[in-house]
Amino acid sequence: MEIWINPACSKCRSAISLLDAEGADYTVRRYLEEVPSEDEIRDVLERLQLEPWDITRTGEAEAKELGLKDWPKDDSARDRWITALAEHPKLIQRPIITADDGTAVVGRTEEAVRDALSR
Repeated sequence: MEIWINPACSKCRSAISLLDAEGADYTVRRYLEEVPSEDEIRDVLERLQLEPWDITRTGEAEAKELGLKDWPKDDSARDRWITALAEHPKLIQRPIITADDGTAVVGRTEEAVRDALSR
């Protein structure tokens, strides 16, 4: 199990606390320092069964600078979104937990973290 975190994020700290309390075996990836490649983002999206715009933090200043709210959300724009996430990792929703069964969850709630633990 791997968890992508920003240590400054309270949701990430909560997820780590829950994983620790449950004795989970996991690896921490500080994704702002160890930025995921476009291929890694594609893999996580497949595991999440989501599209890149579904895991994009559109309220961030960088999102506004890029004009993401005006970008199309369809197959023709998918690679553009993925490139933006790789070039601006702060835009990636957090925390993302990749479960041992090959799936992943966005662990923003206790329920989502427990879901990852159960897989």
